[in-house]
Amino acid sequence: MANFKVVTMTGADAGEIELADSVFAIEPNQSVMHAAVRAYLLNQRQGTQSTLTRTEVSGGGKKPWRQKGTGRARQGSTRSPQWTHGGVALGPKPRSYRTDLNKKVRKLALCSAMSEKAKSENLVIVDAIATEEYKTKVMVNMLNAIGAGKKALVVLDKVDEKVIKSFANIPGVKTAQYNTINVYDVLNADTFVMSKEAAVKVSEVYA
Repeated sequence: MANFKVVTMTGADAGEIELADSVFAIEPNQSVMHAAVRAYLLNQRQGTQSTLTRTEVSGGGKKPWRQKGTGRARQGSTRSPQWTHGGVALGPKPRSYRTDLNKKVRKLALCSAMSEKAKSENLVIVDAIATEEYKTKVMVNMLNAIGAGKKALVVLDKVDEKVIKSFANIPGVKTAQYNTINVYDVLNADTFVMSKEAAVKVSEVYA
């Protein structure tokens, strides 16, 4: 079990916590993390882009000029790709970019990403993340106190509307629950912030 420092929302020391080595202290697997990020980004694509081919563009039914004797190149339609207002050659059509990774690979990628943050000392565990009112300033002060970078991923152990909405107006900050985190969000954040309870649950679930 690896020991990690715990701080309060004001940045004060709040002791240590033991978390599973198999989740927060493995050797990061770069190729698996790359595969997970690629799959995540592909799955965000709608795949609705479309272009008109020469058969779908209106007009072009008449041959522009006779085949031979004009001195110009032969043309069969004014809707061929080389013409202005012509169709698009080999353009995109609606398709699914959906891809998937097996369960073991997804788990290894996530553990690698979290271990990468822990190894680079960009993992911050906060004793408790809470607020009694909807107040963005409280969360800004917390992020400044714990030394979070411009982009931060804040992981909670449960849905707390006051906390989530208080973070919502801060540029570059994203919130998630312990069971909804993904490799892309973890790696994309400068600082990976977790509540103590969320860290314990992640350690138990992925160990």
